[in-house]
Amino acid sequence: MPNSIVLHHSSANAPQGSVRLRTLTMLRWLAVGGQTLAVVTVHFGFGFATPLGLCIIAVAASAWLNLFTMLRFSPQRVLTEREAGAYIAFDIVQLCMLLSFTGGLLNPFSALIIAPVTIAASILSLRYTVIIALLALAGVGLLGLYHMPLPWRSGEVLQLAPIYKFGVWAALSFSVIFFAAYAHRIAAESAQMRSALAATQLVLAREQRLSALGGLAAAAAHELGTPLATIQLTAREMQEELKDDEVLAEDAALLVEQAIRCREILGRLSQRGETGDAIHDRVAVSSLLKESAGPFLERPGGPNIRIETESGDGAPEPLLQRRPEIVYGLRNFIENAVGFAKSDVRISAVWSAQNLSVAVEDNGPGFPPEILTRLGEPYVSTRTGLRGAGGRGKDARSGGMGLGFFIAKSLLEGTGAAVEWSNRAEDGGARVASAWPLAELLAAPLAKDAPAAAANA
Repeated sequence: MPNSIVLHHSSANAPQGSVRLRTLTMLRWLAVGGQTLAVVTVHFGFGFATPLGLCIIAVAASAWLNLFTMLRFSPQRVLTEREAGAYIAFDIVQLCMLLSFTGGLLNPFSALIIAPVTIAASILSLRYTVIIALLALAGVGLLGLYHMPLPWRSGEVLQLAPIYKFGVWAALSFSVIFFAAYAHRIAAESAQMRSALAATQLVLAREQRLSALGGLAAAAAHELGTPLATIQLTAREMQEELKDDEVLAEDAALLVEQAIRCREILGRLSQRGETGDAIHDRVAVSSLLKESAGPFLERPGGPNIRIETESGDGAPEPLLQRRPEIVYGLRNFIENAVGFAKSDVRISAVWSAQNLSVAVEDNGPGFPPEILTRLGEPYVSTRTGLRGAGGRGKDARSGGMGLGFFIAKSLLEGTGAAVEWSNRAEDGGARVASAWPLAELLAAPLAKDAPAAAANA
């Protein structure tokens, strides 16, 4: 892909342990406060016989760890995965100890064991999430077998049927597994999307900088044209007046030659200009397609590229504002078509008074059915190698669709386009179409003095 950006990413390890110490410390203080309130309310408010000493020891262990970390480390410190996993593992062990003193799985607060597992799944990789989930499952299993009686009224013992205890154990076990898998999946997709959108913004920023440089060159060529013409004219007059002096006449001829060379260089820069100048900011639809396909038109051994434009209702060819994201997005689709076409690539544009549509078609193998419905999502697949002649096989096509397609689609949608893709029924090739409301793309009218300025340039 021209001007491509390669990002290494593993979806299985998308969420990393980039969490600050202060975050886990704050959560643990909330847990300490809630546990203290629950124990005090049950013991003194309801008058249930609670092993108060053991409960206070368990709660104090969390408070002591918080105080130690606050005094030992900066609250802004970013924990590694191992450190964050150790902190969460401690919370699970501490909670299981407190529950074992107060009825085990019969304690209504036993459902809180899901909380640290969910937190772990949100910030840790799959490996550490599995470890934390297994620790929680082990804790649930031990609580079902070994625990002190549930605090109850003096002289009474609450007895529940074994089948009910088994149901609580099963519910907590399945909840731990479900919430761990659900939270990790959501966090992984969120991390993927953030990474892909960051890459999209990076591509757009770079394209805008390149476009601005082209515009700066165009503006410079326009502004320097007049003084260079003056220098050239003066040098010619000097050459005529000094033709009797061989040395000075030679210097004057050199000045004329270099002035002409400078004007030629500025002329080439002006032709490459893209933005920053009112004239170069406007581009016809046909010119936009040629610019997007430019890197592939003269490629040796490549497929035949046809550019076709037509008006759907007789409207004249519109002048569009040159936008780098449109050029980049179309170029990406064209590159994919060129890479997988057998012999032909067709780039067509149809406009009306209200709409503009651009389609890129090839006669290659088309999109594999297994990724056709997911195409446009970030990291649909990774390029694992190309098979077949010229890399045009089915595996090549599926391997080439990933972040690049997502970036191109996102950039075009940011300009107001609706992007659709499909396989062509006639030959199985691929087709990617982008459609815009024409009002979103039209260039602003030139100022009254712009034609004169263009003539002077």
